[in-house]
Amino acid sequence: MKTHSICILCEGYEEYDYLTKLINLNIFHPTYLNDLINVKSINNLYPRYIEKFTQNSYHLVIIFCDTDKPSMPAYKTLKENINAFHNISISNQIVFFGNPCTMQIILSHFKAIKLKNPSKKHNSKLIEKLTLIKDYKATNDQRKKLFQLINRDNYKQMKKTLQLISTNDKDIPSTNFLILLTNLENKDSKWIDEINNLL
Repeated sequence: MKTHSICILCEGYEEYDYLTKLINLNIFHPTYLNDLINVKSINNLYPRYIEKFTQNSYHLVIIFCDTDKPSMPAYKTLKENINAFHNISISNQIVFFGNPCTMQIILSHFKAIKLKNPSKKHNSKLIEKLTLIKDYKATNDQRKKLFQLINRDNYKQMKKTLQLISTNDKDIPSTNFLILLTNLENKDSKWIDEINNLL
């Protein structure tokens, strides 16, 4: 079986741990060898993207991040830089986002919700209601507890919920994460070729 190596640059610990959990659930098709890298800041995503892309060690390099603030300056700059580097508007096919934050995607495993604010403090009561984790601050122990709750059954719930959310990153909430999930579940890897043919 032909395999395709994909480098997924994760903005931070939540994105990295969450994708690690999904990979461990064996949801994705085995044709994809997903290499996750936690870059620990949205500001580190672009330089690491350039580094990994120019190494030419992967069939594809993509990004998973928050849009964060409503004005999204760091996120907008990231997309603009990627487009400028490739001299084509390609960032929508490379950058997978959660708006206002990745927690929008994570909590969708448990209930159809629509976050409006990226603040952990602002969302802490809802997080506690759905996960029983009090005063969530994304500590290592809290992340472990949170992702222990993720399973194949509520993965299906999450995908149904994301179908109801906009994929336009200017909308709150919004995410294009379902596109990535659908691609990684599919043994047909033509989506990788389609992106690479544009680069």
